Amino acid sequence: MSMIRDLRAAVRPSLRKESGAYSSYDTTRDPRAASAVVDCAVYRDGRRVSCDETLTPHEAMLQVRRDGGFAWIGLHEPTEAEFAGIAAEFGLHPLAVEDAVHAHQRPKLERYDDTLFTVFKTIHYVEHAELTATSEVVETGEVMCFTGRDFFITVRHGGHGSLRALRRRLQDEPELLAKGPSAVLHTIADHVVDGYLAVADAMQVDIDDVENEVFAATGKGVSRGVDAGRIYQLKREVLEFKRAVQPLLRPMQLLSERPMRLVDPDIQKYFRDVADHLARVQEQVLGFDELLNSILQANLAQAAVAQNEDMRKITSWAAIIAVPTAVCGVYGMNFDHMPELHWRYGYPMVLGLIATVCYTIHRTLKRNGWL
Repeated sequence: MSMIRDLRAAVRPSLRKESGAYSSYDTTRDPRAASAVVDCAVYRDGRRVSCDETLTPHEAMLQVRRDGGFAWIGLHEPTEAEFAGIAAEFGLHPLAVEDAVHAHQRPKLERYDDTLFTVFKTIHYVEHAELTATSEVVETGEVMCFTGRDFFITVRHGGHGSLRALRRRLQDEPELLAKGPSAVLHTIADHVVDGYLAVADAMQVDIDDVENEVFAATGKGVSRGVDAGRIYQLKREVLEFKRAVQPLLRPMQLLSERPMRLVDPDIQKYFRDVADHLARVQEQVLGFDELLNSILQANLAQAAVAQNEDMRKITSWAAIIAVPTAVCGVYGMNFDHMPELHWRYGYPMVLGLIATVCYTIHRTLKRNGWL
């Protein structure tokens, strides 16, 4: 027990300082700055019963404990001090709190007492007119979810992936929202995975464009490929996509297969659909990675073929030039007794011989594909 207390003290020093201060949610943020709490509401029987925009998480939980329902609190990049009071109010585990505040976590599902902690990587496709060696194709963010019996907390990091539209859409389906916090967790998971599908389709277009450029023949029938930096940059972006998708598959399978007290049985069935869509995206991403490897190898091979073609042409012209060089070198020697040296027609005959031999070599090399 002492080891556990020491661990909690190490990862949660701010909460120890805030003991008893459950209504204090921000002690360091500039009062003129926007609050990290994006939205805070109480839902009962699938409908939002609190319309006060200034409702605090503490007041929301008082309503829930008095009248039932659950509280849904959304935060965007909270500071440690901001999140300390909320963590104490809802009894969140210090390890999960640390992950939620500092972000940069891999997708995962963890259970702490009566709370599920889920991390999703959000992916946003960055529009670009032309793919270059420095183009940013995907932008990542994170959504951390705390699912309890009577509360649901989202902590979002990054400039995209707002959940406002999702909250409004879910509020239009009271029969689904009536299932409790697990319904919100499923909706967010489905929303994130649908984003993966859209990004995968957009990246497929980029990969197809690069592939077409690599295998497009020039006017002479020899493709010199494309800038390898473009392919490598696209491969790096696919790797970033892969890091978001692959680790999430196991958590979605657990939510769809293993009974959990915090997940409504009716909602658990819907996680199977999310897991299926995620498996499809994973297959696409793995296919992208393998295809880009093949494209990169083909591009390098084409560059080598083009270089070999250039060397063949250089060698061919060197062979042609060698004929007049040799003949002129022989007749440039200072000897009196040389064949046809004083013959009147010797000079035009040698020029004709050089032209004939060079023409014959040129025709032969061209017929063999060297020129």
